[in-house]
Amino acid sequence: MDLNAVETYRRARSRADLALAPGEVPLAGGTLLFSAPSPLITGLVDLTTLGWPDLEPSADGLRIGATCPIARLVAFAEGRDALRPDPTWTAVPLFADAAHALLASFKIWNTATVGGNIAQSYAAAAMVALGAALDAEALIWTPDGGERRMPVAEIPAGNGLSSLGAGEIIRAIDIPARALRSRAALRRIALAELGRSGAVVTGRVDEGGAAVFGITASVERPVVLRWPSLPSAADLRAAVAGAQGWYTDPLGAADWRRGVSVVLAERCRAALAEGDAE
Repeated sequence: MDLNAVETYRRARSRADLALAPGEVPLAGGTLLFSAPSPLITGLVDLTTLGWPDLEPSADGLRIGATCPIARLVAFAEGRDALRPDPTWTAVPLFADAAHALLASFKIWNTATVGGNIAQSYAAAAMVALGAALDAEALIWTPDGGERRMPVAEIPAGNGLSSLGAGEIIRAIDIPARALRSRAALRRIALAELGRSGAVVTGRVDEGGAAVFGITASVERPVVLRWPSLPSAADLRAAVAGAQGWYTDPLGAADWRRGVSVVLAERCRAALAEGDAE
């Protein structure tokens, strides 16, 4: 749908260009921005012209540029990119699993950006699920010229409500190598075969044995549960069932979301216990 109140468009070339005038908003992929009328938006500032690298693997982990298309991230994970993941990064298949939890055509995958998906902060945001699963941190540029860091799981303040401040821009998402070397699993469910995810649960076990489970899509903001080792089925069930923030919308009732999340969490736990991750 057209943004028929837009009067200006600027290509950002430097950080100084990110000073937003009243009515201006940042533009990356724009797949959500252009999907609904926004009469208060009068100007667009294109972030893709800043030239941020899509992917920067290193010994410390993986830095994902905020403007990296989701399709590029999936290609990297599946070995179809010029860059290759470290062979010890056993959790990389989770990238594609999370992307498939996003109801989107190949056109959306090639346009939607990792940072944009996170910044929108919708409950079913696939890249939020990935970030919560792997302890990803966002590097955030603040309008005063500084920067701060925040766990990706803490950026959503509600379904579609971001904790980012006015004028703040996600510059990159950093996934630590310790999380990339973990065994990880993702399970999801939707009311329709090709419908948006109604519940997504991720689980991982780090090299030292610590276990982390993430609940997204079914709750208004991510729930991250941690144990020093893989929990028992009873402990995991109680923790998931006791989580807060379940919500109802046309794609699922709150009690259904709670119930299926308990089941999905146990499936993740069982896969991790058997060594059958992904």
